[in-house]
Amino acid sequence: MTDNQNLLAEQRRALILDEVRRRGGVRVNELTRRLNVSDMTIRRDLDTLARQGMLAKVHGGAVPVAEPSAHEPGFEAKSVLEPSAKDEIARAAAALVAPGTAIALSGGTTTYALARHLLDVPELTVVTNSVRVADVFHEARPGTGGGGGSRAGAATVVLTGGVRTPSDALVGPVADRAVRSLHFDLLFLGVHGISAEAGLSTPNLAEAETNRCLIRSARRVVVVADHTKWGTVGLSSFADLTEVDTWVTDRGLPGDVRTEVVEQVPGLVVAGEEQL
Repeated sequence: MTDNQNLLAEQRRALILDEVRRRGGVRVNELTRRLNVSDMTIRRDLDTLARQGMLAKVHGGAVPVAEPSAHEPGFEAKSVLEPSAKDEIARAAAALVAPGTAIALSGGTTTYALARHLLDVPELTVVTNSVRVADVFHEARPGTGGGGGSRAGAATVVLTGGVRTPSDALVGPVADRAVRSLHFDLLFLGVHGISAEAGLSTPNLAEAETNRCLIRSARRVVVVADHTKWGTVGLSSFADLTEVDTWVTDRGLPGDVRTEVVEQVPGLVVAGEEQL
C-alpha cells in the first residue's frame, strides 16, 4: 500500500470516528454511501478503529466506546447528541398528550425537547424534576419576557425540588417525597440506557430512586429515548422493560431490536414512520 493510500485510509477513518462521536452511532450502509467506498472497506476501517479502542462494533455499524457505567454526562454534552432524532421523538410523544391532563417529565435532553412541543397544549399540569423543563414553561408564560405572548397552553408547573445532578435533574429525598405525594396520567421518562437485560438504567444512584418514584406515581409510563440508548447500561437499574407502556424512539432502531422490544413493551412508536 502506498503512502497516499495510507493517508486516504487515515482520513477516512478520522471521518468515520467523527460521525460516530457526533451522532452516537453509524451504520455501514450510511458510511459506504457517504464515503463512496465498498462495504468491505468500511468494515475493515471499523475493525481497525475497534482494535485501537476508538469505537465499538455493533451489528450493522458502530457506536462510541462505552463509558464507565458510573459516568454521568452533563446536560450540554448530551444536548449535542442526536438532536434531529430527539426532536422527531418529542413531536411524536407530544401527540400522546390530551388537553387538561396531568403529566410528568423527568430530567433529560429529550424531555426538554418534548416540553417545547407541549407549550400550546391547553390546561396542562406538568410535574417535573428537571430545571431545564421547568424553564421552558416559565419562559413561555405571559409577562416573563420569554416571548410567550398569550399562549393558550400556559401550563401549571410543579417543580419537585431536590439536589441537582450534572444533567440538571433534581433528585434525592426531597424530590422523592414530593413525587410520592402526587399522581399523574402520563410520565415521559428520559433514560441514560435501555436494554433487554438491565431494563432502564442511570449512572446516578439518587436519580434511580427518584425515577422509581415517578414510575410508581404514573398511570402510564412512556420512555422517550433515541436508538443510541439501546444497549447502554448505567450503574443502577430502576425499572424492567415490562414496566414501560410505550417507548417512543427514532428510525435508527434496528429491526431485530424492535422485534425484541415489542415482546416486553406493549407500545413501540417509531417517530417519522406510519404507525400500524
